[in-house]
Amino acid sequence: MARSALTMTAATFAATAALLLTACGGEDSSPDDIKGAETGKSSSSPSASASGAADVKRPDVSLPEDLKLVFDFEKPSDTDAAAALGDAANYIRALNHGITEQDVKDPAYGFYSAAGAARYAESQIQEYVDGGWTLTGEDRYYQAETSPVGEGEKAKSVLVTFCEDQSKAYGKEVKTGKVHRTEESLTSYQKFSLLMAPQQDSPVWRAQQITVEGKAAECRG
Repeated sequence: MARSALTMTAATFAATAALLLTACGGEDSSPDDIKGAETGKSSSSPSASASGAADVKRPDVSLPEDLKLVFDFEKPSDTDAAAALGDAANYIRALNHGITEQDVKDPAYGFYSAAGAARYAESQIQEYVDGGWTLTGEDRYYQAETSPVGEGEKAKSVLVTFCEDQSKAYGKEVKTGKVHRTEESLTSYQKFSLLMAPQQDSPVWRAQQITVEGKAAECRG
């Protein structure tokens, strides 16, 4: 059972990113916010260290032993890009944590997201909860790229993009534990674009906006 795609035109996404450059760089919690490659129950991650995990208490994003997330990412040499990519991965971990915990208000995704990205995570978790589904198998993320948004010294936001291969991740009924296996197809591939912004006086980067392109042919093969 794949997560839903969320499409937005490139122009609209760029415009949203530009508006957020001044609004979200040092953003604290607002009414629009929702509060809040491991195997098994380990919540530590290489990407967390890139984001300065030692300086802030981060939420639990551990997963059941039957769900593995693989992040086949190369760490960027740029410090901001590396931190943004690390917490983009943590946002994905947090989203999956909310699904497996069946908790629509799970604080983990709220820690790593705000605005549209937080609403997307909540809506995805809600779909799984309403359907009585969780996830199992292996979910792989790869071909990550990062690029600064805007120009000049105040251009602090980073656009993170990467592919997802869900061909080995399956839906599982919460009540019965029955796994619904599906065959690999173009539907197995999605491409994510996340607008990441740093938080004031914190090493944490939060996803502000997200687009998810379904049936991403460029991610296949």
